[in-house]
Amino acid sequence: MLQLEGISRTFGDRLVLEDVGFTVERGKLTGFVGGNGAGKTTTMRIVLGVLTPDSGTITLDGRPLGDQQRRGFGYMPEERGLYPKMPLLEQIAYLARLHGYEKRPATERARELLEKLGLGERLTDPVDDLSLGNQQRAQIAAALVHDPEVLILDEPFSGLDPMAVDVVLGVLSEHAARGVPVLFSSHQLDVVERLCDDVVVIAGGKIRASGEKEALRQRYAEPRYEITSAGDMGWLRTEPGVSVVEFDGGYALFDAEEATAQRVLRAALDAGPVHAFSPVRPRLAEIFRDIVRDEERHDDEPAAARTKETVR
Repeated sequence: MLQLEGISRTFGDRLVLEDVGFTVERGKLTGFVGGNGAGKTTTMRIVLGVLTPDSGTITLDGRPLGDQQRRGFGYMPEERGLYPKMPLLEQIAYLARLHGYEKRPATERARELLEKLGLGERLTDPVDDLSLGNQQRAQIAAALVHDPEVLILDEPFSGLDPMAVDVVLGVLSEHAARGVPVLFSSHQLDVVERLCDDVVVIAGGKIRASGEKEALRQRYAEPRYEITSAGDMGWLRTEPGVSVVEFDGGYALFDAEEATAQRVLRAALDAGPVHAFSPVRPRLAEIFRDIVRDEERHDDEPAAARTKETVR
């Protein structure tokens, strides 16, 4: 387990990270989400030792993280850093050799990985000749070729089409299944929601929420339900304790407490067949928007007002 505690960092007189703390569990894909300038890349660079925190600790399986452990990390920066004129297979094998592989095993490892990533027919092509999506896959191969103990990926799915996302996910999931902690940042909240196990939300240099994805959806869920019935649901508009959000004949989306929702279900069953009934969980994009909006509003309040709120 990779664990950050109390990480703070300033650039000049600007505080860019404040008391950042979260965990990346072994065997899980953890999505790290936040807007531009939220602190994602700075946090990742501190984990990698590129930047030094002003305060705080980072541990791996309970032991302080040092340079020796970091040599076993795999990192993909948001900016592409491969040699543009070097043939793809030769380049990835070269990176494996920098991590201690002998020439033949390095080439075999690079070839196997590139084929898994769908680049088997482009092995002799210079990186410059690849499409942007294939360059992204090549950059991912560079992060994975030495079979890293921890994976840190900055916007790994940027520029990938849905099929390529699935291919990359399969490769990352293989590493996670072997117990590798995988932390990846992304602006694509729909992709994060589909792929990750855990979520960390950062805004303004502070961690606003973190935890298991479904637990977060449950925590931030409003008492909202949807129902699809064979009959017209118009009567729902006058049902006590119900606020209808959407309505279309036999379909309704409504807010209500659980007991009221169960009463609605019984009434609908009395009226005819019910095809579907379920609580509605918020999407990650909605959770992110609400968290950031609430925290920004809280941060904008005068200190005295926040103190009063805390005392109450």
